[in-house]
Amino acid sequence: MSSLATAPVQWLTMGGRSLRLGRRNVEALIMSLVLPVMLMVVFVYLFGGAIDTGTAYVTYVVPGVMLLCVTFGSAMTAGSVASDMTGGIIDRLRSLDVGGPAVLAGHVAASLARNVFSSALVFGVAFAIGFRPHASAAQWLAALGVLVLTIAAVSWLAAALGLLASSPEAAGGYTFGITFLPYASSAFVPIDTMPSWLRGFAGNQPVTPITESLRGLLLDQPVGSAPWKAAAWCVAIMAVSMAAAALLFRSKTRA
Repeated sequence: MSSLATAPVQWLTMGGRSLRLGRRNVEALIMSLVLPVMLMVVFVYLFGGAIDTGTAYVTYVVPGVMLLCVTFGSAMTAGSVASDMTGGIIDRLRSLDVGGPAVLAGHVAASLARNVFSSALVFGVAFAIGFRPHASAAQWLAALGVLVLTIAAVSWLAAALGLLASSPEAAGGYTFGITFLPYASSAFVPIDTMPSWLRGFAGNQPVTPITESLRGLLLDQPVGSAPWKAAAWCVAIMAVSMAAAALLFRSKTRA
């Protein structure tokens, strides 16, 4: 059985393995680099002129595009976990005394690295086409904290869905609900422009306080309780996902 002393080494090793596997998947790697640029350009130049948010649309939409890229990345994480579970590699890793937590943490760490890079790319493109943040150093750190916590929560949720799926293809389908959430939030349009039956859902789902936190912090605007709501949502999602992942992994690898 793995000791606590070797656990960090195993997690780092599995994280490096997951990153190398992702690098070999050229199509997914290209998509992860090109997609943020395409989304930023599409939303700003194709839709921005028709949407009134009271400010330049590029200023409004940056947090939404960041979160959309994070949710798209969840499909790759779920697929990677499902591939491990159905490809026979888990038995080999267990024979080397590598535990389930290290395997799953490796996938989550790789997802975190990919999505942080993707978010930085979105920000760079946004800055190039007119986005100008006004955040202080403390606000930058707070925004980064919210973003990293969000990526971690989504990554653990994707890992749990990957364990639930019977194949990598099915895992990608399971993440559709995650990808939908940014559209039904304040990420791309103000909630008060939505139909009344949709406003209740949009205002009380996790993406809205996350978006409002990032937007307010980056633009030096009042954020109220949004960061605390965002953190509470992320911690709750992460806790439930980690518990579900542990149970599913144990169930699927029981001899």
